[in-house]
Amino acid sequence: MLSHDAASSPATHQAIEASAPRTPETLADRRTAQFRESWNGWAQRWVLGSAYALKPDNIRDTPHLLYRVAVDLLSGGTRVPERGRTWPRPETFGGVCRSISPETVLAAARAGFFPWCHCGPLKWWTREKRMVLFFNEYHIAKRLRRDMKKAPYRVTFDQAFEDVIAACAGQRSYNRHALTWITPKIMALYTELFDQGHAHSFEVWDADGKLVGGGYGLAAGPVFMTESQFSLAPNTSKMGFAVLNYHLTKWGFLANDGKDFTPTIDAMGFRAIPRAEFDALLDNQAAEAKITAKTGRWSVEADMATVASWQPAPAKDDVAA
Repeated sequence: MLSHDAASSPATHQAIEASAPRTPETLADRRTAQFRESWNGWAQRWVLGSAYALKPDNIRDTPHLLYRVAVDLLSGGTRVPERGRTWPRPETFGGVCRSISPETVLAAARAGFFPWCHCGPLKWWTREKRMVLFFNEYHIAKRLRRDMKKAPYRVTFDQAFEDVIAACAGQRSYNRHALTWITPKIMALYTELFDQGHAHSFEVWDADGKLVGGGYGLAAGPVFMTESQFSLAPNTSKMGFAVLNYHLTKWGFLANDGKDFTPTIDAMGFRAIPRAEFDALLDNQAAEAKITAKTGRWSVEADMATVASWQPAPAKDDVAA
């Protein structure tokens, strides 16, 4: 899945202009138009999704997945998956999403699951090993720190959620046939979660007020689950991500969840932890009590220069030096 591996790669579209405030009616119309998928895009997603299922690394599990999907559909699907109800093949499949809504996505997230698929019905998944960032292990490279201090960028939270999630779903310049799991249904669900104050975005703006980077995710109790990022200029999503992690630390979150391994998040200090340990983080009620006030729209409380001076852990290139 696309989680962070596009964080330093530009999308094919140009920098996005800041959006003007809209009334509820025009906002709904704008979202419908912005999240609409063309027939060509739909067909490409199905073709590429089928090809993905037939890759050598995946094809052995495909018959098991088709069987489990059929069985679960015959029983009516799964509204919210249970932690103890998964199968080894395909790994940690939790069922077919039934009557999926913002409420069921949030409840599933609290159990460690997320909705994901390239084509066909949405399905619930979790992982036996979860890539997680504990903030005292976060690595900010020296070059990124220098760029943050001198770059003419500004970071905001929750100012352009629709533009961010649409950009995360967009094509990449390095791969115009990239396969996305951020379908119109996913975009609509997470935008509703944003309206409810549970999903959040970070935006990076250039000196001309254009959106050049960002990402979004979901606050599930004391864990923030980062879903995707994009950059239209070098390292902009990494800068915004550093600002996000600074604030998550300040506000009392325990960890940032990246789901799967990628070289990018590995270099930042994310590491794989067992599923049981991840579930224990989600269930930490003492930590959750400290951050209940953060439901709703978020605001940036520190500029990039301050974040660039933040020392959660020695950067890997500093240690090597």
